[in-house]
Amino acid sequence: MGRASAVFTCSACGGETLKWQGQCPLCGEWNSLEQAAPRPGRPKAQGATPQRLETATSGRQARLASGQDELDRVMGGGIVPGSVTLLGGDPGIGKSTLLLQVAAHVAGTSPVLYASGEESVSQIALRAGRLGIEGSRVELVTESGLEAILDLTAQRKSALLVVDSIQTTQSGAVASSAGAVSQLRECTAELVRFAKSSGTAVLIIGHVTKEGAIAGPRVLEHLVDTVLYFESEAGSRYRIVRATKNRFGAVNELGFFAMTESGLREVRNPSAIFLARAPEPAAGSIVTVTREGGRPLLIELQALVDRMRFGAPRRVAQGLDANRLAMLLAVMNRHAELSLQEHDVFVNAVGGIQIGETAWDLPVAIALASSLKDAPVPNNLVCFGEIGLTGEVRPVAYGEERLREAHKQGFQLAIVPRENAPRKPLEGLRVIAVPRLAPALEAAFSPSR
Repeated sequence: MGRASAVFTCSACGGETLKWQGQCPLCGEWNSLEQAAPRPGRPKAQGATPQRLETATSGRQARLASGQDELDRVMGGGIVPGSVTLLGGDPGIGKSTLLLQVAAHVAGTSPVLYASGEESVSQIALRAGRLGIEGSRVELVTESGLEAILDLTAQRKSALLVVDSIQTTQSGAVASSAGAVSQLRECTAELVRFAKSSGTAVLIIGHVTKEGAIAGPRVLEHLVDTVLYFESEAGSRYRIVRATKNRFGAVNELGFFAMTESGLREVRNPSAIFLARAPEPAAGSIVTVTREGGRPLLIELQALVDRMRFGAPRRVAQGLDANRLAMLLAVMNRHAELSLQEHDVFVNAVGGIQIGETAWDLPVAIALASSLKDAPVPNNLVCFGEIGLTGEVRPVAYGEERLREAHKQGFQLAIVPRENAPRKPLEGLRVIAVPRLAPALEAAFSPSR
């Protein structure tokens, strides 16, 4: 064993350095370095026994069903035994409500421990009564000490442990107060070790900062298996759970929920959230098919073009990339002879969803032209496609799957890139395949040709 060396840890960012300084070299915070336990030298390898992959795969355990199909979809098919999942979101968005519903469902077949450091047992029971699950066999405990929580979980051989929240959990091995970066890192690491050794699945609730990231500068995300974010538009009763990291499933998969008086209810047809359109066609409105995670979604895009009143023209994009919008305006000016240099441009994705792919290029271009000309496109029109700098309409992935979803929702006309034209025609859906931007705009405003 080599000689141990002193380590100084920053209480602000969790960074480490081998000598004390007045200012942390990583985050710049002053007087934040504290001496941690001496770092031991490299120990001899012991305890770990190699295991063949074929043996490990043959002994896999079945996933735990959460009782919410949307949540199971986001997690890749259910809760994996021995996994650690971190759920973050704004205060009051429904994190504790969702996990209490999940715990109540799992408790029907397996022992579950719900450990809360923020609410008393009677307060949790009051919420369970509102959710209609007061008769559940979930075991509740108000405890913030990590060692006590793990001892209770081991004694009861719980299949699921819910920690609400990691910011209130405290380990006796760290001298700092609850919520400090060192506490967050140590508590999460200990929960990960316990989950892997015992096979207990752990669900952790994490608070977010004002920037929207889980508190504890990206320390927790690296330690856990799955990171889920709870999102919602202000004033909306709909909630979106997004997977930003998942070792057992697809990343960026979405689950849709509605907040009701009796808790969160999954939305089985999420396209209905984003398609609450006016019965009459409106200028600047169009429907696109985007793909989030493993399924296509129909989303209404709205564009407004208004003559500039003063100063520089404004370019505002909600739910879309503003830089790509500026590029799209330049392409329209050059290759479609639609100049918006003296107009303010506003673009919005209805429902508060963030679209991270490029399939919205073509529908936004058509919506902008529609608003500029004050000429609405047909309500039964759907469109998707990427636009290149030379004015060509480029194909996007999963074109036929997007068309099938639009056909299922009752759309009768589609404008798509030429390479995304279906090999077999869909009955009741007329597909117009276009190679460039100019023919696409012409087809949108004269679809009968």
